[in-house]
Amino acid sequence: MSRDIEPLVKPVVPTFPLDDSLYCLDPEEIAFFKRQTGIQDEAALKTHIIDVQKEAYKVAPYACIRGFDFLHPNMSKLHIYNHILKRGSEGAILLDVGSCLGADVRKAAEDGFPVHNIIASDLKEAFSELGRKLFKSSSEPILFIPGDIFDPAFLSVSQPASSVPEGTMPDIQTLRSLNDLHGRVGVIHASKLFHLFDENKQLELARALGGLLSCESGSIICGTHTIASEKGIVRHTVLGVDLSYFCHSQETWASLWDGVVFEKGQVKVEMMTSTVNIGGIPFCLLHWSVTRL
Repeated sequence: MSRDIEPLVKPVVPTFPLDDSLYCLDPEEIAFFKRQTGIQDEAALKTHIIDVQKEAYKVAPYACIRGFDFLHPNMSKLHIYNHILKRGSEGAILLDVGSCLGADVRKAAEDGFPVHNIIASDLKEAFSELGRKLFKSSSEPILFIPGDIFDPAFLSVSQPASSVPEGTMPDIQTLRSLNDLHGRVGVIHASKLFHLFDENKQLELARALGGLLSCESGSIICGTHTIASEKGIVRHTVLGVDLSYFCHSQETWASLWDGVVFEKGQVKVEMMTSTVNIGGIPFCLLHWSVTRL
């Protein structure tokens, strides 16, 4: 079971035992982990990853960890990835919200996004140390800021920036809250995140991320999550579990950003879809980007 259907499992507890047969990396991902960890033997690499997975599942019994979905870099597969890397070469800050153990940010750093301008953030502080273990890094090369994205002290809702914020840019290596970044982030990535929440919380999160985004043309918010043909509650029974969660349609997702979070015409919303089969049930994934004009 992957994080694609995680929001449907209630309560979020380790109800299911870990299953090594769910481990599946494509050749490109195997090569990525070999480069990152230095482990060249695939059997030894698998053993290492499973050992870290067991630790992570004790900390956070999420479906994305049980199903090894936390291993798959999502951002690098988006249609605007080259644009993201270009923004990095121009000095933009990259914020990965819901970063888990950091596969996306490490892939971005490997592909040339300046490490000193990358921030990873998630609810569990332990993910920072677990990420170091997974990637066999003696020190954390990328800043990790733990926090609750719905805690106003960590990330408050604010209006999208209409001008460059006054004052000097804070030293991101000393940040403890995302609020210091209002209007200063050039790239925000949020994959497999929005579909964890109900409609009101999705709107709140969208507004909060919109307030972080730089007003500079080309600044972008992007991600991947489940989508439905019509906005509403989706229900499935997958692997014997009754699942229920809220989904936007493509039309309502686009209008949420272009007209609600941002004034109409301030952003360009682009979307692509793909289908993943989980337990015999097809789930539609939306790969999206919201770019300031």
